[in-house]
Amino acid sequence: MGACYSSCYKCPSCPSCKCCCFKHKKPRTSDLENGGGGENDKLKWPCFKEFKLEELKNATEGFSVGNVVSEHGEKAPNVVYKGKIGDCFIAVKRFNKSAWPDTRQFLDEAKAVGQLRSQRLANLLGCCCEGDERLLVAEFMSNETLSKHLFHWETQPLKWPMRLRVALYLAQALEYCSSKGRSLYHDLNAYRILFDQDCNPRLSCFGLMKNSRDGKSYSTNLAFTPPEYMKTGRVIAESVIYSFGTILLDLLSGKHIPPSHALDLIREKNFQMLTDSCLEGHFSNDDGAELVKIASRCLQYEPRERPNAKTVVASLSALQKQTEVSSLVLMEITQLPPTENTTQTDSLSPFGEACARMDLTAIHEMLEKVGYKDDEGATNELSFQVWTNELQDALNGRKRGDTAFRSKDFNAAIDSYTSFIEIGTMVSPTVYARRCLCYLMNNKAQEALGDAMQAQVASPDWPTALYLQAAALFSLGMENDAREMLKDGSLLEVKTKGN
Repeated sequence: MGACYSSCYKCPSCPSCKCCCFKHKKPRTSDLENGGGGENDKLKWPCFKEFKLEELKNATEGFSVGNVVSEHGEKAPNVVYKGKIGDCFIAVKRFNKSAWPDTRQFLDEAKAVGQLRSQRLANLLGCCCEGDERLLVAEFMSNETLSKHLFHWETQPLKWPMRLRVALYLAQALEYCSSKGRSLYHDLNAYRILFDQDCNPRLSCFGLMKNSRDGKSYSTNLAFTPPEYMKTGRVIAESVIYSFGTILLDLLSGKHIPPSHALDLIREKNFQMLTDSCLEGHFSNDDGAELVKIASRCLQYEPRERPNAKTVVASLSALQKQTEVSSLVLMEITQLPPTENTTQTDSLSPFGEACARMDLTAIHEMLEKVGYKDDEGATNELSFQVWTNELQDALNGRKRGDTAFRSKDFNAAIDSYTSFIEIGTMVSPTVYARRCLCYLMNNKAQEALGDAMQAQVASPDWPTALYLQAAALFSLGMENDAREMLKDGSLLEVKTKGN
């Protein structure tokens, strides 16, 4: 398979080190500290690979909407899909048609980034360049983005020790990239920080690529753009440190605060106003003040006055808390154990995975996209019924519920869907599924479980109903029952696909 990259360390049982470093059971401490290869780097393709377009089409089920994992969905200029090749999950970034007109430039950039291998990165595994298609293939990170956990959390805020860990791991990723000659990162923000299956934060490799033909390196609000970029339109290594400073502010405040506003508060000694109210009493004033100090240094107007990544790593290392506690524990995310009696999330569909993670936002997006295609049996019966005012009222109620559901007005959706159900002219498993989610959004797990069960009664061969029951059971704290339901949903899904 070829020799390992220099970032890998040798396997004791393999003196020649033929790219088997991903088989290590225990990484060296120095490798972990420096963001080098570790036990999480079980790469299917330790060497960079050029994929065939057909291979990636099959992996993503024809680039299906259900596999879109970009936080902005299909509306993103470059869409990221979840895919699977063999037993390996991947993330596939598909650029729009106008990006990367120069084939050689795209391949050269991708191959250069593909040389990097670190457990602090969501590593680039390969690319595809056929016709006008430009695609990147990276490790799939199963536990969402920093943006999701920091700004859009649903059950609990990110704990202080975990925020410090995110800051350190990100700084280590930047230091590693810089040591390998890739000091430039384009549009560093909370969307670019991903959490792997162990809930360890990693930096997306996609930002290490030049940002296509338009040359734009910042797509965020201008209030967060490094001053020198506003002047010259160029990214320099110090620009990345400035962006890192904005992420430190995000971690401290739980909000996306413009740096100028934050620096004004810091100068006026009002930096307590920056701190997330959810963290009150959970960290010392000294630690908070030190993090503010590091952030303010990174946000200096003059690039030469900002620290480099190595200095930032040293400063953040001294602040780390609960270093022996795993990220899974700090994040309080349930990881389904791979036993015979449980279903691993790796074997679930995207919807099943979202229910296993209790990712209500993802469940909402997928239920909205599915529409009523699973109600075809109930809908077809309408052609044999007399069109009555009662039926019209029911359909109008359902329509009002759908409008509220799309706009995330879950209380109004519950009212409208309840009206539709009580009229009783039609039975719709999708209405029960949508009202189930609305109840989950309102912390009414028992009612949600009842609706998921009703959806199963209405459509016994619909895996979605079983997955929603699992989500409701997780919400009720009935984890063993929830895992059994995930297993049943997965088996039903395989059965229905086979038919």
